[in-house]
Amino acid sequence: MIRLLLMVVLVAPRWLYATEAAPLPGYLLQVPASVGAVLVAETDTATLYRFDSDSGLSDERYMSIGQNGVGKQRPWDRRTPLGIYFVVGQLDTTRLHDRYGVAAFPLDYPNIWDRKNRRGGDGIWIHGVDPNGGQRPPLDTDGCIALPNDELLAVGDEFVPLVTPVIITRRIRWMSPEQIAAVRLELEAALTDWEASFRSGDLHRYLSLYAGEFEYRGMSREDWSAYRLQTFSNRPIREFELQDVLLLADPEDDGLYLSRFQQRIIDDERTVTTTKRLYWRRTDSGELRIVAEDNG
Repeated sequence: MIRLLLMVVLVAPRWLYATEAAPLPGYLLQVPASVGAVLVAETDTATLYRFDSDSGLSDERYMSIGQNGVGKQRPWDRRTPLGIYFVVGQLDTTRLHDRYGVAAFPLDYPNIWDRKNRRGGDGIWIHGVDPNGGQRPPLDTDGCIALPNDELLAVGDEFVPLVTPVIITRRIRWMSPEQIAAVRLELEAALTDWEASFRSGDLHRYLSLYAGEFEYRGMSREDWSAYRLQTFSNRPIREFELQDVLLLADPEDDGLYLSRFQQRIIDDERTVTTTKRLYWRRTDSGELRIVAEDNG
């Protein structure tokens, strides 16, 4: 008999539980210690906030964004995208134009949600400024986020590739810890249901968590369902474990949430660890359903 172990690690930072704490960004539902810090860019006030996973608001810094504001839709529209992104690396700016300053950190725009919504373009970075150019005005980039060089150096160590989230919003939606906890519990319950159906091989229950408009790498929901049926029937899984679960609310699309985690599957021959993203949307009846899925 195959023994299947399900382990879920859902631990919110201590500051989310503080009953008398000041309001917090309503996007930070659960931030594991492994993430370290979350950056929240508030474009209306040209401010980049940093929230540490163990202590809350750490600092805030002036920034510049796209010349034409926010809401990027296509290449060269000189707008900064809105949504949830992740730092994917660091570029050597000594080989680039001086306007990129002392460092540049690309973001993963367009992500799977952008592509699903037909948003185009690329090359969205957090970078410095020309050391001889003075402070840039709030609307001054081709769509990137630009920080003064000394400010970028001060926060640069927090940028961990494929780990550090960057939430870009027009204006932060502040919520009480109690309000955040209520949403977190809903999303935790939906994710636990997803795990349990995967663990038990209950394909009907598993597929019921996916919205009708769900697509995966060019496959319709119907095609993807047939693919999952085949993988469900041929999987010698012994253990299934989720770690470092990050839960975030989308800043632009009300009722859209991201769960991102390390998924470890052990079968009779090997262990496979994958970084998984599930995008959940609240239906008209209030249920949470998966509308997009990706790795990384």
